[in-house]
Amino acid sequence: MEKKDIKTREDIFKLVSTFYAKVRVNETLAPFFDRIDDWDEHLERLTTFWESSLFLKTKYFGDPLKAHAKADKEHGNKISEYHFGVWLNLWFETIEELFKGETAENAKRRARKMGTFLYMQIFQARQNS
Repeated sequence: MEKKDIKTREDIFKLVSTFYAKVRVNETLAPFFDRIDDWDEHLERLTTFWESSLFLKTKYFGDPLKAHAKADKEHGNKISEYHFGVWLNLWFETIEELFKGETAENAKRRARKMGTFLYMQIFQARQNS
């Protein structure tokens, strides 16, 4: 199967759902995601987030920092750069399995920046609580 670039919401949904299927069984990351009750809703929300980030044509309403800081607090402030590294490696692996092209590469760059930003903000939230 020849890989194509990420071009549609359906492509993003395929990426997001494939990626989170891996996250949910990953022994390092799964415990942080067990708190999600409605995975269908979560996958739709994340698809919208990435559609907004990659295509700049939809509007995402949500606060990823708040959600991640809450998960960190619920797990005893144990989210570390290691967790973000595992997350990022799975993201890259999933993109490379499914897609190839400029938007796929942009999804990698944005994830790297987002992971760094979220980790820094989680660390700061710990200092303020």
